[in-house]
Amino acid sequence: MSKFKQDKNSKKQNQRKKTFKKDTSYTQNREISWLRFNERVLEEASDPNVPLYERLKFIAIFTSNLDEFFMVRVGSLTDLVLLKKSPIDNKTGKTPSEQLDDIFDAVPKLYEKRYKIFSNLERDLRLYDIYNLKYDELSKKEKDFVVNYYENFIKPVLSPQVVDLHHPFPHLINNKLYLVIKLKNEKKETLYGFLSLPSMVPKILTLPCTSSLRYMIVEDVILKFADQAFSMYEVIDKSIIRVTRNADINPDDEQYDIDDDYRHHMKKVLKKRSRLRPVRLEIYRNISLQILDYLCDKLNLKKSQVFKSKSPLDMKYVFSLGDKMPKLTRRSLSYEQFIPKTSPTIKPHESIIKQIIKHDILLFYPYEKMNSFLMLIKEAAIDPCVVSIKITIYRLATNSMLVDYLKLAVENKKEVIVLMELRARFDEESNIKWSDELEQAGCKILYGFEGYKVHSKICLITRREKGKIQYITQIGTGNYNESTAKVYTDLCLMTTNNLIGKDAYTFFQNMAISNLSGEYGKLLVAPHGLKNKIINFIDDETAKCENGKIIMKMNSLTDREIIDKLAEASQAGVEIKLIIRGICCLLPGINDKTENIKIISIVGRFLEHSRIYCFGRCLDNIKIYIGSADMMTRNTQKRVEILAPVLDENIKKQILNILDVTERDTIKARRIKPNGELEKIPIGGAVAIDSQAYFMNLSNSYDINENGKIKRLIKFLKDKFKLKY
Repeated sequence: MSKFKQDKNSKKQNQRKKTFKKDTSYTQNREISWLRFNERVLEEASDPNVPLYERLKFIAIFTSNLDEFFMVRVGSLTDLVLLKKSPIDNKTGKTPSEQLDDIFDAVPKLYEKRYKIFSNLERDLRLYDIYNLKYDELSKKEKDFVVNYYENFIKPVLSPQVVDLHHPFPHLINNKLYLVIKLKNEKKETLYGFLSLPSMVPKILTLPCTSSLRYMIVEDVILKFADQAFSMYEVIDKSIIRVTRNADINPDDEQYDIDDDYRHHMKKVLKKRSRLRPVRLEIYRNISLQILDYLCDKLNLKKSQVFKSKSPLDMKYVFSLGDKMPKLTRRSLSYEQFIPKTSPTIKPHESIIKQIIKHDILLFYPYEKMNSFLMLIKEAAIDPCVVSIKITIYRLATNSMLVDYLKLAVENKKEVIVLMELRARFDEESNIKWSDELEQAGCKILYGFEGYKVHSKICLITRREKGKIQYITQIGTGNYNESTAKVYTDLCLMTTNNLIGKDAYTFFQNMAISNLSGEYGKLLVAPHGLKNKIINFIDDETAKCENGKIIMKMNSLTDREIIDKLAEASQAGVEIKLIIRGICCLLPGINDKTENIKIISIVGRFLEHSRIYCFGRCLDNIKIYIGSADMMTRNTQKRVEILAPVLDENIKKQILNILDVTERDTIKARRIKPNGELEKIPIGGAVAIDSQAYFMNLSNSYDINENGKIKRLIKFLKDKFKLKY
């Protein structure tokens, strides 16, 4: 971009900012809030109370999170910079360009922190005979092994390339590792070579050893011997690099033939992801300024978009490392195995359908098995009274039992309707595959709406018994994914409430005819009937002043209208407690603005994922809703979301108890300060509580349910921690 255009754009942005009217005293930018959350994830890797191997995994999770952040959020902001009228952030008044500057300024500190924690972990792992080695650290025998492995298994699959008149600069695939090499030819001319890391080669090379785990990361091996691939040149400098590209594709922006299968359209759109513009360049350790200038020029990147890392760029190898450890070592360095139990409210040998007809059932993942819900689908698939099963699907496990049971239902002549969201980011290919498989089995497949992702988690089973229609409705806060149900905290409500069932029936009817404006009696359905109801509930509590109370648990809070309403409620004296794992654009504790709002974030062994919204102080009239929606603008206005009311009094008590324990967490929780930073919660004279450990201990007691000991245990825990419900 020319200097003239830059100055012109800067003037336009400044003019737009002058017209910005929002109060930013109690709000913060979503990207900076997210970076603070991911830093909190990284802090788990330095917690001495977390087992060593699990700490290493947290570094890998932090790295994966950061990769996705650049692909999606930085990619989106980069696109917005190019618009003639780029929007202003309604929490800070900043332009996309200014937000990017803030991000690029904050991220290098995270790279440094990651390396410091990583190097400390590598040192500590060596105490357990686990060694991530460089070539120079190897014994003579180990060096011979590595040389032999390179010659026989790596070298034959390498594809070196020199950039010259006849060989153009290569396309660097998104997040793939490459070696870049500065060369001199016999004429002493400078050339550049590239070497991609072959995908068929294992990420780690395990060295022969019986008593310990000694290994090299494969990119270190290739870097060591890369000179051989360019033997006719003089190698001046070399380094490992990785390019991150914008992956924020909106399939609805791409034109497609209305007669085409939408799956075919999605396949074409996904091919574009690997070729979108670069937004980040990562350098492993050091690189010469000349190579850096060359890469920035070819990739059209600023120096601020280049990040140097002393720790490995791709940390996925960490998750396969455990399989190579001696069993006793892995056990001592990992979390103690936790096996979810069957909910104590469920009788294992009785029909799950009959039990739901008697009373509503709530499952609490991962402390309770998802298997109870799967058994509901399996039972419905063979129940002669079941007419149909309708379900929305956003993400599924790699090997999905749910899919098997839906196909079983079709085999038993049930109508099965699956609303499959093909645009679930980074699960698009998987969902295309599942939709193909389900359709071939005889399921009717729907794909949602242009401009609106279907993110809701709802399943409706329709039965006809003795001439009467009966609905069994399931509403969840998380995906129908057996794998993530073991590591995400989520709620699953199963009910035969007729009003909720009728709403669910109407919902699926509306989805089938592309009606986003349907009206519902009990369910709150976005994009048109959720946000306004939540605002009404907040207004109701605001009218109560000091007698009002609001508790919300969610993944993220960004919706400006909701934020302003919560601030308004705080100013009226309403007690507000928020449990927000990730992004939080609301700043608590601001005098005369948000002083009655307290916000905590919990990062632990399990990923906090449930969404719970409570309005009211007295158990008799409290309103509780659970569902798939965060209070983000994308959820409240650009997605099909569902929140369902909890009507059963016993389940209300269950949920309030979950919130009560979670609010009291002083070990894994951090509270948000008025400046947006996270801080540990001082325990003082109170009992230290790890809420996830509490629920795990409670779950482990379920197998003694028949002796009545569970009731005494719950009473003891309530008395000890002064729980309310």
